[in-house]
Amino acid sequence: MITSLFKRLLVVTTLATLVFAAGAGADDIQLPDMGSPADAILNNTQESQIGRMIMRDIRRSGQVVEDPLVTEYLNDIGNRIAAQTNKGDHNFTFFAVQDERINAFALPGGYIGVHTGLIESSRNEDELAGVVAHEVAHVTQRHIARAIHANSRQSLLTTAMMLGAIIVAAAGGSSDAVQGAMAVAQGTAVQQQINFTRTNEYEADRVGIAALADAGFDPYGMASFFEVMSRQQTTSPEMRAPEFMRTHPVTTARIAEARSRARDYPAVNSDDSISYGIARTRIIVARFDTPKEAVAYFEARDYDKQTDIERYGRAVAYQRDENYYAALDIFEDLLDKDKSVIAYHIGLGQTLVALDQTSDAIKVFERALELFPRNVPLVVEYGERLLEMRQPQKAHALLLDLLNNVPPTPEQVRLIARAASLAGEEAEAYYYLSEYRLMIGDLTGGISYLQQALRLPDLQEIQRARFEARIDFIQEFMTEDQLRQLRSARQVGLSWSDGRP
Repeated sequence: MITSLFKRLLVVTTLATLVFAAGAGADDIQLPDMGSPADAILNNTQESQIGRMIMRDIRRSGQVVEDPLVTEYLNDIGNRIAAQTNKGDHNFTFFAVQDERINAFALPGGYIGVHTGLIESSRNEDELAGVVAHEVAHVTQRHIARAIHANSRQSLLTTAMMLGAIIVAAAGGSSDAVQGAMAVAQGTAVQQQINFTRTNEYEADRVGIAALADAGFDPYGMASFFEVMSRQQTTSPEMRAPEFMRTHPVTTARIAEARSRARDYPAVNSDDSISYGIARTRIIVARFDTPKEAVAYFEARDYDKQTDIERYGRAVAYQRDENYYAALDIFEDLLDKDKSVIAYHIGLGQTLVALDQTSDAIKVFERALELFPRNVPLVVEYGERLLEMRQPQKAHALLLDLLNNVPPTPEQVRLIARAASLAGEEAEAYYYLSEYRLMIGDLTGGISYLQQALRLPDLQEIQRARFEARIDFIQEFMTEDQLRQLRSARQVGLSWSDGRP
């Protein structure tokens, strides 16, 4: 019993350390060019594996923003910044989290999450880019592995104290005594961890500001956002400090140092990109509890005095309120002025479908595809609208072409599964749903869908061989418990409709 409890504790302790370090920061510590002692604790491959596991849990929570336009924008600016500091050791994935708190975080393996509250609170693109650059630096500087390495000796003492608490529990000690002992053990390591992460924060600032400037953003963007957060806390001391201030402590000295570092780079007079305005506006529209509230927000300013981005937000709010004719007029006006904005094409196509003007909608989407072939938001949206217009075969072919060339998200895999099923491609639908289950960490569910596909009467031999090979491959990574679960689940059917057992 004690051995089992101890193993579970080690897992919990490791995850707790990772979560704490994920918000870590940076100072002027110089890393050697060839290798690092941290590799002995956690190498790049292990970081990636841990990051994928955490990311699966985040996706399962339903907090990831599944808006292709927002996701594409974050990945565009994120990879633009990462290219300036990444030596090819890390693959990055940027995503938005539906959370009004102002925060951002880095996970092992290059997963960078940005809260919708932070995106909305940014006053310009340079400020948002400054936060992204800071989080990218946490990853490229190996702060998670280095934090674990720095605490390796301390963790021995902590683990020993926790083991003592577990033994007390096994001997029938009170739960209060056990929790107290574990709290003392954890508290012993906290101060050293805080000191280390403060050092990381300064290093992430230094590396991030350099990447920010090299990527063409205003190097003062990071300090500017820090200033806004600090001022918000100072002017409203009775309010809870922004989450960003608590996970990334910002002092006057740190702001001054960030400004001083920015002076080392040429001044940049950058304008906000249209993509930044589109992404931020879509987040604002989605924030309101009701469509009427969103419409009222954008109608508060006279239409003639609004910018094109504000008018776009107004049109999206009208869409949400099902006032499609009002949205149609705005999208047509915006597209006449600027055909280079993909979001305008998508908005017009969506609205025409809603008005049952299908032939005109298809023309809009097809023209857009000629201008922007294999653009992810465009293809995903067109695929969804084709399903709505009862053209599943075309939707399946369109989405398959995209996902064979661009790594898909789990939700995009579910979409192509739905398209395949409606197109009568039942075996392929099961295959896609299997891949969806694998992407969210459910190996048993993934195999179960493949087994259902193998039972289809009209299955082609080439499909049978492919599915069987895939099952063999997946089983190599399953535990004994998972294999037993798989055997017991063979008699239970799975519904493809929602991708859950």
